[in-house]
Amino acid sequence: MTRLDRLLLRIPRLRQIVLDRDSLAAHAARLQGQLDESLGREEALRRELAAAEREAAAHAGRLQHASNQSVTERMRADWDVRARTEGTYFIATASEPWTDESFFASGEETASHYIRSDMTNICRGRDPREMRVLEIGCGAGRITKALARIFGEVHAVDISPEMVRLANHHLRETANVQLYVNSGADLKVLPNLPFHFAFSFIVFQHIPDKGIIENYIREVHRVLAPGALFKLQVEGGDTSNRAASDTWHGASFTESEMRAIAERCGFELRYTEGAGTQYFWLWLFKP
Repeated sequence: MTRLDRLLLRIPRLRQIVLDRDSLAAHAARLQGQLDESLGREEALRRELAAAEREAAAHAGRLQHASNQSVTERMRADWDVRARTEGTYFIATASEPWTDESFFASGEETASHYIRSDMTNICRGRDPREMRVLEIGCGAGRITKALARIFGEVHAVDISPEMVRLANHHLRETANVQLYVNSGADLKVLPNLPFHFAFSFIVFQHIPDKGIIENYIREVHRVLAPGALFKLQVEGGDTSNRAASDTWHGASFTESEMRAIAERCGFELRYTEGAGTQYFWLWLFKP
């Protein structure tokens, strides 16, 4: 308060003017503070909105990229990630972490259950040590290693370079195995040699596109020797609640669908087992 203000306060008729002026100034200061606070909030909201717009644009870009990716590109990308995080778990899910010993022991169990128990159909009179066999979807080599103990020559393909890297590491001392990164839809990567048996387990159940699976079957027919067997498992259960872009849960087939595919691809479908379940097995013979 200035000296003049103190003098004015002594004059009754001017005292109210001074008090009103001070009250107005205080009110103006409060309004200015509120305005500054409001402007601050507005600026913060603008920054948040700009960040949200940038994130929305980035998300839209990711969605567009995903939509532009082919099924096989998504499959390769997803399986590479799975291989880098916990490859053995995603190959064969288990409640307990795998050790190398238990992981490959499970492959031996699979081979005993689905291969060694079915050697009459598989070998067709051939010596297994003289057979060249093909595995579709080798992953980290869980079953491949067991196949190499039974057959003379094993060729195995997988869409994921990371999975094949793991398999090469695990099978580095197994001389009769050849591993290939393939396109995820055909077998053009294989050498021009006749194969005497082809096998696939818990692989096609992860492919969401029926056309890709049918093309694989057609390609197996192309590389198999006459009279050879392609023994495979596909998904036969209900998949109605699964997204089309899901590369973990694949397409499901009925028995009539698989019979039609076998016929279109030149195979004779002689036996089936587990139709309507996740583990739908088929025995396809090349005439």
